[in-house]
Amino acid sequence: MRFISLASGSRGNAYILDAPEGALLIDCGLAGRTFLSRCRAAAFDPARLCGAVFTHNHADHVQGLGALHKRFPGLPLFANAPTAEAVCAQGCLDDPDAFCLFEDNQLFSVGPFAVTPFAVPHDVPDPVGFSVVCEGRTYFHATDAGAPLASIGERLAEADMATLEANHDPQLLASSARPQCLKNRIRGPRGHLSNDQAAELVARFATPRLEYLHLAHLSQACNAAHLAFNAVSAALAARGLASVKLAVLEQDAVFSPLPETLQNMI
Repeated sequence: MRFISLASGSRGNAYILDAPEGALLIDCGLAGRTFLSRCRAAAFDPARLCGAVFTHNHADHVQGLGALHKRFPGLPLFANAPTAEAVCAQGCLDDPDAFCLFEDNQLFSVGPFAVTPFAVPHDVPDPVGFSVVCEGRTYFHATDAGAPLASIGERLAEADMATLEANHDPQLLASSARPQCLKNRIRGPRGHLSNDQAAELVARFATPRLEYLHLAHLSQACNAAHLAFNAVSAALAARGLASVKLAVLEQDAVFSPLPETLQNMI
């Protein structure tokens, strides 16, 4: 199972799990042409998608949904009822019947993927993260989560591969020119995980089965890649997991590492 990040940040998010029997899209916050160009950059054919799942209704996660549905009208779209209703109310999609609805903590299948949504704290109706099992491996996905809850960490503990939010550095956020109300929202219990909070989750819950960890949704104004990397790298080392392959995802750069089988041939 290959992980691809097409975009990660407040201007758009889109992630792909690519397996031999199909691929799964997690969120589509990219405009149609940008989505397709990023797929080409990742050497990924979007016709291989067997479904798309959505974490919540903020624009940076769903603003490309209408273009996606128009280009691939038969592609199954999965969301919980509050997210589906909000997406349609926002005008991102004009067909509420296009969604296959799921319930939190209830497993459902999308092609070869067994998907379990779990609750995360964020300032929208019923936001979720995902635990995805395919080919005997478990992928964990949690962005836009305001607090390092044990319920999130327990899902992380099951993962071989994970994408975890590390949105901001607390000092950079505090000294930024952002309005105080926005600062309070970001660091509040229904806002975004800081580098320190991401490190806390890793320090408490990561296990030796974790092989890959991607840090996601970094603020371009209130964070830096080296700050997020250093905070979580130290947590991994303290946990005895320094061998975990740690990467920081970017807003405008595709992350698409070669599968290990191909790496071994080079």
